[in-house]
Amino acid sequence: MRVQTAVLTEFRPDGWQFETRDVEATSGEVVLRVRAAGICGRDRVIVRGGFRNLRPPLVLGHEVFGDVEGRPFAVYPFWTCQRCVFCLSGEENLCEGDFQVLGETRPGGYAEAVAVPAGLLVPLPTEAYVDYAAAACAVATTFHAVRQADVGPGARVLVTGAGGGVGIHMVQVLRQMGLEVVAVVSEAKADVVAGLDVKVVSPQERPPIVDAVFENVGAPTINLSLAALRRKGTLVWVGNITGEAPRLLRPAVTIMREHRIVGSAAYTRREWTLALEWIGSGRVRPFFRPFPLTAVAEAYRALDRGEVLGRAVLVP
Repeated sequence: MRVQTAVLTEFRPDGWQFETRDVEATSGEVVLRVRAAGICGRDRVIVRGGFRNLRPPLVLGHEVFGDVEGRPFAVYPFWTCQRCVFCLSGEENLCEGDFQVLGETRPGGYAEAVAVPAGLLVPLPTEAYVDYAAAACAVATTFHAVRQADVGPGARVLVTGAGGGVGIHMVQVLRQMGLEVVAVVSEAKADVVAGLDVKVVSPQERPPIVDAVFENVGAPTINLSLAALRRKGTLVWVGNITGEAPRLLRPAVTIMREHRIVGSAAYTRREWTLALEWIGSGRVRPFFRPFPLTAVAEAYRALDRGEVLGRAVLVP
């Protein structure tokens, strides 16, 4: 099958070229016709050259949704060894064997079609492909991050980047879990996020003290987050979208309050499948801005300018 593909040829937001490539399934694979592909914060870090093990040319895109012979599917984006202690315990997101990510070690979903292992297909409850591309990664990430935070109903939590692709869907899930949410969000997106039954604060405003923080932004907000975290509170580090190294301005605060800082590595297949169920049943409202595949550079520029509420989604 000959398909159009967006290829990252240089590490910069407009470093794209469009190529027509052959996409064929090998043994154990299927060809999925891509109907929607989300632009993840991980993709944005890659485009800036933040993953030293990757080199152009690359076909990015691990948030991929489409159809095989007319049936709707999601692609679970991680290949794992299925033999290490983490894979065998259901924590395959921490695989210490042959861990691969769609769009990095092999071509991803920034294309009209993509060949993937048949075993990674997950049936979709509906054909609302763009809705899943907007929210599935965020919802699954939230399920995993809550486990890392070890908080329950009634706890007060802080979410940074609450107007972004992860944050705006994360706050919805957290509220349904019975958590009180304080959302750090830009002025341009504050009214929409406030409408999701959360307290909003600006990045320049000191938030109230919280039991846990979900740090989606990273270096630009880490000091604000730690200042708001109570004694023995937990900061769950989900993302670092600028790729820059953080600098702690007051490390003594974290030392004296005995803060716990933990990473949250994506999600498991079980969490991914549950996220698809939540979206398919309408429990989460997707926020997104669609772009044609040929406008991938404009999508990245719009994200960098903070103009996208929620997720940017490529629609071939």
